Amino acid sequence: MGPHRILLDCGLEQIDALTAEAEPPADLVLCTHAHGDHARGLLALHRAFPHLPVYASEVTAQLLPLNWLDEPDVPDFCHALPWRSPVEFADGLSAELIPAGHLPGAAAFLLTYATSERTYTVFYTGDFLLSNSRLAEGLPLEELRGLKPDVLIAEGSYGTARFPHRRQQENQLAERIHQAIAASQSVLFPVPTLGLGQELLILLRSHHHFTGRAIDIWVDERIAAGCDAYLELLHHFPSSVQNFARHQSLFWDERIRPHVRRLPLDPGLRQIALSGPTPAIVLTHYDTELSQYVHASLLPWLLLVPRQPGREGAIDTLTEQRIQASKSLRSLLKSGRLTLDTYLLGEHCDGIGTTQLIHNLRPQHVVLVHGPANYLADLASLEELQNRYHLHTPLAGMRVDLPVGETFLQPAAPETQYEGELTEYEDGALVTLPPVLLTDPRWQSFADTGIVEVRWQGDSLVLRGVSQRELLNRGDEPDILPGTECCGNCIHYRGQRCWSQASSLFGFKVTPEGYCPAFSPVPPDPDAEPMDFSTNPIEREPDE
Repeated sequence: MGPHRILLDCGLEQIDALTAEAEPPADLVLCTHAHGDHARGLLALHRAFPHLPVYASEVTAQLLPLNWLDEPDVPDFCHALPWRSPVEFADGLSAELIPAGHLPGAAAFLLTYATSERTYTVFYTGDFLLSNSRLAEGLPLEELRGLKPDVLIAEGSYGTARFPHRRQQENQLAERIHQAIAASQSVLFPVPTLGLGQELLILLRSHHHFTGRAIDIWVDERIAAGCDAYLELLHHFPSSVQNFARHQSLFWDERIRPHVRRLPLDPGLRQIALSGPTPAIVLTHYDTELSQYVHASLLPWLLLVPRQPGREGAIDTLTEQRIQASKSLRSLLKSGRLTLDTYLLGEHCDGIGTTQLIHNLRPQHVVLVHGPANYLADLASLEELQNRYHLHTPLAGMRVDLPVGETFLQPAAPETQYEGELTEYEDGALVTLPPVLLTDPRWQSFADTGIVEVRWQGDSLVLRGVSQRELLNRGDEPDILPGTECCGNCIHYRGQRCWSQASSLFGFKVTPEGYCPAFSPVPPDPDAEPMDFSTNPIEREPDE
């Protein structure tokens, strides 16, 4: 901005590109939050350029050292900035921190550069979440309405995917854990040091499915270090969390069930801890060899991993790579001692939340970053954004010119619609798609089994690929007699979930033999032979 060079976050594992010159790559560094993909390169950058100032919120400054637990003597190099109070760094250049949700201490930056002619503004979100999570309040959108920055640099991690409300996501996850415990399965969560692990612990400590139950929750040392750091920052947390901590321990508790304990470092003691007759829940760092926990217990295990945004039932790419790299894990999955399932607990805004932020801020330029290229392209191709803003989805290393207040031709929207052919036959129809679709990274997941689910959406026909795990789960569904008033015979039952907006179970996984008042029968097949139920009358229990 003007003569000032500002580095926004530094999540590089190798910072060679930033140290190629003898001079620092920027005049100052602003760090939005303490997650590794935004902060892991800061220590190496500080060691290369000790006089380069690094700024963040007070909470982020205290959480940053958790990125370098294996490093001795990590210096305190990050300067804390206050919330909602502009701080001037140089002549005409200032920044203001706005809470961004997502993680305790996470901030969005409003950068301002004032000259005698005019004032230039850039709003950088980092990672953000509009909804309140268990340990962080959401980004205060009402404070930013009508801000009209010249440039908005926003993350698009989840693209245009749409998710249920945050509390609904939590209830679905709690129900899945509850089912596993009831089936005598222990549950294994691979999580990062900060954020998701602590959110899960608070959920398990406060949800009605688990309060008061004799369940042991074990936490490995790296996640425990994050918990301890949070306990030092309680006065920065939402009032609901502070109230909870006044009545019982936030994490470590031997008095109130479920008990949360540190996993012993000694392998022998760890095996003793996990070899009990009752199921346990383990939270461990995602870089840990997960098979060691399964081998330590005779009980079967459920491995719960985050779902890839926008892809029903698909695990995130990083987890998939780790599973493929572990022969032991693949063997356990094949033997049935370990079962894999996904869950959704969104840490970023979905497509609606992202567009809501953009419309409320009303910037001139929108630069979409931090997400798969195809997800960012999906966002940039939305007509509601194309008609109002100058959109950019730059590749890494690409310089982006952002002319302010000048005539600017909007780049062509990325191609997201494809033309195919439809051929009808006596026994069905054939849809032929163009070969360019096969080059999209999403195609492999879509065509995984060669089976698609097709449904009408208004006058449009929607195709969805069916994954291998969905097919296996379908094989476990009980046989249901035609004519029975139950979810399995309801037109709203798809993919093991209820999709009736009139039902209180909308979006939830439901059993095929279940029932709710929104039941709507599947139309009978006109070619099917009638069945006689006179010798086996079907009776339904009264509605609860």
